[in-house]
Amino acid sequence: MGKRDWRAELRGHFDNIRVLERCQAETAGQFAQFCEFIAEPAFESLSDELALYGLRARHQRTRTPDIRFIICFPGTKEDQFHYRISLPKNAVELRLKLTIRDRRTPKVEYRSSEEAFLPALEPAEVLKMDKEDVILDVIEHYRKFCYESLTAPD
Repeated sequence: MGKRDWRAELRGHFDNIRVLERCQAETAGQFAQFCEFIAEPAFESLSDELALYGLRARHQRTRTPDIRFIICFPGTKEDQFHYRISLPKNAVELRLKLTIRDRRTPKVEYRSSEEAFLPALEPAEVLKMDKEDVILDVIEHYRKFCYESLTAPD
């Protein structure tokens, strides 16, 4: 059996760690771009449009890193529906996660579900999306929630 150069092994290990850390930093930067140039403009447009229907909506970005779009119960400031896009911890590519939190009345606990954000979308395509793609996805999830709430047997 040939001798392995342990110094080369160690050097290779630390080179790999540096590559991973660089990928994670680049991915975090890409997520920040996604939030700034795609998600935030989408959420602002949708908030303005929902106001025409008497609904308050807002968005917020956190250090988690995630961005959330929140729709309130009609005529109130109470949160009803949360649409949250997040970057998984230690991600090395833009495979984003979507969390939906909702409640039928202000008195009940939130239901929560998690799925991939637009699963058919490849990580390289995320920064090429239109804000309309995000708006349509929010509407689809919100509509599903509303229909389920209105038809639930209690």
